[in-house]
Amino acid sequence: MVIFNVKLVESLIREQFPQWANLEIKPVKNGGHDNRTFHLGENMSVRLPSAEWYVPQVEKEHTWLPYLSRHLSLPISIPLAKGKPNKDYPYPWSIYKWLDGETITHENIVDKIQFAKDLAGFLVELQSIDATDGPFAGEHNFHRGGDLAVYDEQSKNAIENNNEILNADLLREIWELSLQSKWNIKPVWLHGDVAPGNLLVKDGKLCAVIDFGVLGVGDPACDAAMAWTFFDDISRKVFKNALKMDEETWNRARGWALWKALITFDGNKDTNKIKADEAMHVIDTVIAEYKGSK
Repeated sequence: MVIFNVKLVESLIREQFPQWANLEIKPVKNGGHDNRTFHLGENMSVRLPSAEWYVPQVEKEHTWLPYLSRHLSLPISIPLAKGKPNKDYPYPWSIYKWLDGETITHENIVDKIQFAKDLAGFLVELQSIDATDGPFAGEHNFHRGGDLAVYDEQSKNAIENNNEILNADLLREIWELSLQSKWNIKPVWLHGDVAPGNLLVKDGKLCAVIDFGVLGVGDPACDAAMAWTFFDDISRKVFKNALKMDEETWNRARGWALWKALITFDGNKDTNKIKADEAMHVIDTVIAEYKGSK
């Protein structure tokens, strides 16, 4: 079992990138789950996949992020070097350019409506980049951009497991609606994990987007799930309009938000009240927005 600490990173840097061995290494606050992240000096970071199923993300990011960055107005994660497995760590790993900013909260955004417009603008810009030869949805990105039906059984089981707590009939209706349409046009780029921990702000405004581990091409609906997990009624409508998203894609986006909230609630209701309460809030938001849309 790998123990992720400064000592491990120091040994990897000393062995493979001795030119940076004199730089200070320290853990990044909220350093992630899929990858464990450390500061490397003031201008770089080290990212180590935490398990084997996250390893394909390394090559994908090294291949595609330099290309995407050339077409985007906002800074994104840029890989600088790729490390190799050794006796202490079994996977490839990466060194990235460090991007300044704070992960977003409801408190550090100056104007949530402007933030909704800016985030939508970034996603529209991302979707406009030529996606030829881009990585289609699959296990490498947990099917982000693919058919939401891959999570049909998970979602229905989570509803059934909590039938007495949740408005099960209405949730089944919302879920089935999300499955009724497909993305039948040319695939586009998607980030795959548009969430507060991957969005940076400076002076209250969106300044960078990070963590493209589940990057792919396909249906961009999953990138709009934040409409239900972060925005309020007004900023959610602004976000939707700025995305220029049709109703069927919006229904699928709602489905992505609902799936994640359902499995998070079901998996944490007996062990982590904070996570369970956060997931229940998203479920309630999905229901309220759905009712208001009818």
